[in-house]
Amino acid sequence: MASVYVERLDHLGLLASTIRDLGLIGMIDARLVPDEQEEITPGEAVAGMILNGLGFANRPLSLTPQFFAHKPLDLLFRGGVHAEMFNRFKLGRTLDEVYAYGCDLLFSELAVAVCTQEGIDLRFNHLDTTSFALSGDYVPDSDEHAITITHGYSKDHRPDLKQAVLELMVSQDGGVPFVSKSWDGNASDTQIFQERAAALLATLKRSPTPRYLVADSKLYHEDNAANLRQLGFITRIPNTLKLVAQVIGQALREDTWHRLDETTRYQRIELCHYGMAQRWLVVSSQAALERDKASVNKAQQREAEGIEKQLFHLQAQRFETPAAAQAALGALATSWRYHQGEILRLIAHKHYACKGRPTPTTPIKSIDWQIQAQGRPDHEKMARHIHHKGCFVVGTNIEVGHLSDLEVIAAYKGQAQAEGGFRFLKDPLFFVSSLFVKKPCRIQGLLMVMTCALLVYSVAQRRLRQYLTRQNETIPNQINQPTARPTLRWVFQLLEGIHRVRVTVQGKVHDLIEGLNEVQIKILRLFGEEVCRLYQISPG
Repeated sequence: MASVYVERLDHLGLLASTIRDLGLIGMIDARLVPDEQEEITPGEAVAGMILNGLGFANRPLSLTPQFFAHKPLDLLFRGGVHAEMFNRFKLGRTLDEVYAYGCDLLFSELAVAVCTQEGIDLRFNHLDTTSFALSGDYVPDSDEHAITITHGYSKDHRPDLKQAVLELMVSQDGGVPFVSKSWDGNASDTQIFQERAAALLATLKRSPTPRYLVADSKLYHEDNAANLRQLGFITRIPNTLKLVAQVIGQALREDTWHRLDETTRYQRIELCHYGMAQRWLVVSSQAALERDKASVNKAQQREAEGIEKQLFHLQAQRFETPAAAQAALGALATSWRYHQGEILRLIAHKHYACKGRPTPTTPIKSIDWQIQAQGRPDHEKMARHIHHKGCFVVGTNIEVGHLSDLEVIAAYKGQAQAEGGFRFLKDPLFFVSSLFVKKPCRIQGLLMVMTCALLVYSVAQRRLRQYLTRQNETIPNQINQPTARPTLRWVFQLLEGIHRVRVTVQGKVHDLIEGLNEVQIKILRLFGEEVCRLYQISPG
């Protein structure tokens, strides 16, 4: 009698093959020495957490055995591995081992090895931070080096929740993370960037090729200037500096723009600031102008509502002279950003010396003046604000001979790679909801595992895009148009519906991969022979 057993494979075989190809399990087991009595190794436990997170099944780590039920674990790991082996006790112990070894150190060692293997260009190092909101009570660790789960500035806009902060540094080449560090929930970006800049001094000096630090405006701080002088940095200059407004104003007056592309232009200004000779590039784009035009129009409407209330009270007042009434309107108008005051008329209120109905000869005792005015939109002022807000300043101390203006601006725009990594980590379907563990040291271990998942994801996505470019191929995007730069998340969706069917007939087991279509086969062939073997297709 024959028996049939169906297991869901989908994109997990592609991920498992990437993890094996990168050698992550072996590298972790070489550092977190496996216990002979354990059924799976620490490396396999971490790989299981990565597959759970990248399975986008919205299951916390405590339900990892449920996630691996009805999955072909002999293909994803090795023979003899079963779903119940990934229980919360094993995963918890693994997170403890990761913390004991050093979460930041372990990830750095894995990432550097992967970047070397993949030939990742590390010339531009993009630095950023984010916060992860956590609910529940957290038991402080006896280890004084564990982070503190506490309230701080919430980038999730949840100030009511405690949080942990994650620092990430990624490459511009593929957005591959190679530095990760967890911080106390109340750590500031300025503090984190300052410590990272100091830590990078020796690393970047030892590098055989130039490497530059790229970050947002929190990097540029007077307290960090001593470190920045010794680094090649690219950053947005914070608008809180008065000099920025002056530089943008100068650029708008001089109007000597260089065209970056059809919609973006820039001007270069050489100066010395914080004791450093620098290039400041004032950048203006059409997209920013359109966005800021809408923003200024909304602000103008809000200001108009406030002006109406101010004028209501002003018009109820009486003044001794017309000049005093005009001065009161002028004082109000000085605070208006998008309007100017306009006098409609001045009304004289006469007070007579005698009681009763006045006659033409009745003497006038005094005259009070009432003003009627309106706030008229100042279109010239609004245009100046729009053009000013549509500009930002990118600063660098790197000489033009090493990086051109265009390369500096392109490098700063690459900061989106770090922001994209954080969006990925905080996806509701990713296992960010798995931050259920109650010990800060395990939170740190879990943040490290999550960043490992980003490492696997970004490397696999980079490989896919390179394969498509080299072979001049495309795959259909979400609206069925050809693309050579798909996201791996979309590829995961395209690979849904693939199963392994295991048929047992008279004691003999026959495996069959079912559900493959032409697009899926095309995608899988791009990843090489090992993936083709796993999915039982010819390399093509």
